[in-house]
Amino acid sequence: MSVSLAPTRRHLLAVGALLLVVAALGLLRRPSIRPVADDEAGGRAILLALAQTAEREHRLLAPAGSNAYEFYLSVLGLEPDDAATRDALQRLFPTATKVVEQAIDRGELDEAERELRLLRDFDADNYLLALLAGKLTAQRHLEVRRHEARAAVLQARLARRAVQPAR
Repeated sequence: MSVSLAPTRRHLLAVGALLLVVAALGLLRRPSIRPVADDEAGGRAILLALAQTAEREHRLLAPAGSNAYEFYLSVLGLEPDDAATRDALQRLFPTATKVVEQAIDRGELDEAERELRLLRDFDADNYLLALLAGKLTAQRHLEVRRHEARAAVLQARLARRAVQPAR
């Protein structure tokens, strides 16, 4: 005597589908709460704590990935209208622009460019940033000219050695 399992499978599929429908209806009836809100609130609190620590340790724009500006900007990513975070960024702005200028003056042009991008993420239309960008561009041009001058000196040395008779 053989027992057919086909009806049993159909029943299991039907019961499974019914359970899915009931579960979906149960979810639809729930009030629209965002379960991510707790995570976002926790994430916001963590980011603010990290930003404040970085600020106390004078890590306004560096190192990359672990500085006050990046942490505060991440908070704004979660809550774009967070007035306290905007105030903190605005308060740090004058000091941060000096940090960028010092990086340019030290010849750390790639770092200065990265830091400048952070400041632009907060206030793209600020005239100080336009001035710093101009200074950065000028420094890059000077650096290119210094490299070209060194290359010319090296080429001249090589040319003299090629012309001199072998000893």
